[in-house]
Amino acid sequence: MKLRKSLLAAAVAASFAPAFAGVMPDSLMAAPAQPMSLEAKTNLVSRLDARRAAAGLDSEHGYKLREQHPGVQGQRITRADHTFQGLRVFGSDSVIVTDENGDIVSESASDRRNGLDASRAAKAAGKGAPDTTPSFNADEAIRIAVSRTPASEHRIKPEAELLIWPVMKTVRTEAAANKAENALNAMDVKDVVDHYELAYLVKTRMSKNNRPIFRDTVISATSGAVLKQWNALQTVVGVGHSQYNGDVPIQTTLSGSTYKMLDATRGTGGQFGGMAITNANHSSANNPSPGSIYTNTTNTWGDGQQYNGGSTTNANGQTAAVNALWGLMNTYDTLKNVMGWSSLDGNNTATYIAVHVDNNYDNAFFDPSCKCMYIGDGSSFYSLGSIDVIGHEMGHGVTDATSNLTYSGESGGLNESNSDITGEMVEAYARAGGTGTSVPSGNDWMMGKEIARNGQPLRWMWKPSKDGGSADAWSSSIGNLDVHYSSGANNRMFYFLSQGSNSSSSSEMYSKYLTKQPLAMTGIGNDKAFRIWFKANTTKFTAS
Repeated sequence: MKLRKSLLAAAVAASFAPAFAGVMPDSLMAAPAQPMSLEAKTNLVSRLDARRAAAGLDSEHGYKLREQHPGVQGQRITRADHTFQGLRVFGSDSVIVTDENGDIVSESASDRRNGLDASRAAKAAGKGAPDTTPSFNADEAIRIAVSRTPASEHRIKPEAELLIWPVMKTVRTEAAANKAENALNAMDVKDVVDHYELAYLVKTRMSKNNRPIFRDTVISATSGAVLKQWNALQTVVGVGHSQYNGDVPIQTTLSGSTYKMLDATRGTGGQFGGMAITNANHSSANNPSPGSIYTNTTNTWGDGQQYNGGSTTNANGQTAAVNALWGLMNTYDTLKNVMGWSSLDGNNTATYIAVHVDNNYDNAFFDPSCKCMYIGDGSSFYSLGSIDVIGHEMGHGVTDATSNLTYSGESGGLNESNSDITGEMVEAYARAGGTGTSVPSGNDWMMGKEIARNGQPLRWMWKPSKDGGSADAWSSSIGNLDVHYSSGANNRMFYFLSQGSNSSSSSEMYSKYLTKQPLAMTGIGNDKAFRIWFKANTTKFTAS
């Protein structure tokens, strides 16, 4: 199981200074954003185009608007991909905040396009833009990607996008030129573009032995060489009698004489017209069917016990659904009541969780294709529907809808860390009653402790290295770790930001990097820390 910008510290530091402005309880995120009219979109692109010259860009550079979300009251957040000759430049995009008049308030950009120059002089120097005519078509790119993926069946039809791929390298800043490697910190290095390749990004969603294998593969559109590949599956590794939380209130719908696990009070639209819990009924994890919404003749659900492998619809089989609905409700309420953020996308689009996927499945995962979540019953683990695991997976949904942090390298570590942070904050909110406009203090700061049969959590937020693989702090090699382990540096940052550190070197909360007096930092609490982080992810971070 895996529950597990450019630079981490730089990204966080950049978001600290303005973080409190406009995000305290008296200024929540606005109501769901209405779709922009064609005129408004054209107007925004024109305003962005007018800023090109100041950035040294010519008319071959453009913008392609992507997601739109509410900002604070009176503002809108729009994400725009950078393009060159109509092709998307991977990892290069802008987060644009506009006011009610369409004027640009701020722009946060990951700008990897400045070296794209199609002039004859640039090409003669061996630099600039690649030729944008591929040597082979998308079908061949898909064939190459499939041949490099250890799977046999397609769950979703593969896609290939022709784009500009910036080949990055990490270099030291001038001030850090003579520093020892082990003395470097994240502000001592920066990612720069070495050169550009014309490439296909191929997304394969396949399976092997009834297990999903999702890969994103970057293939040179001239040579067919695989330039990069990464795992794209974002995993965790009435009255309801829940397994982990005792008797909990759950919002259901009465249809005639039948109760349904459909919460029509949270979210609109979506596949089921509201937040729903469905019965996957052991459908294969490689291509799971959500099945139908849970129903019952009474409004009392579950028996509070671990699933025993029998019926998925009797009281024992309903317990996983109780876990899921309570988790989904509390995730929605944490985001809505504390941040003013409606559902996963900020636009109040309903989602669903399907339980009992596959047989003895030791995983839970968020699926971007349906913006939904699937939960296994566990074998090495207990049922994977604990409150922090659900908050974790739904956190992937927020990231998928906003920053869309690439699930590889340092951005992948931030993606996973955001989900851990969200899971912990949802747990803190739910444990304190699930009401109010702030995240209360108190938490166990252990991800997935309840689902572990051996009692060992999946991750310790205050000392990530306790699991034997996670990083406690940034290093120049952190981007080479699996994203579930590179997340540790930011997890510990968030713990220190919220709870503070300890000055004693024998404490697990001690940091050798806190060298100024006093040696211990004082935390600012869950609520303020989460507001800073949430604003960074939704309004500052770009995909890279």
